[in-house]
Amino acid sequence: MADLYLKALQSERKALWATCRLKGLPRGSPERLRLVEIDAKIAAHAARGS
Repeated sequence: MADLYLKALQSERKALWATCRLKGLPRGSPERLRLVEIDAKIAAHAARGS
């Protein structure tokens, strides 16, 4: 079965990363902070064993 939570996180991360790259947003901006949060959630989800 597909892990929809993980797919949603990865999709949001990909879109945010593209936005940050295109706009050249600095560290500390809300979008970059959200990327850090998403990375932590993905890592926690992987450590949990999906």
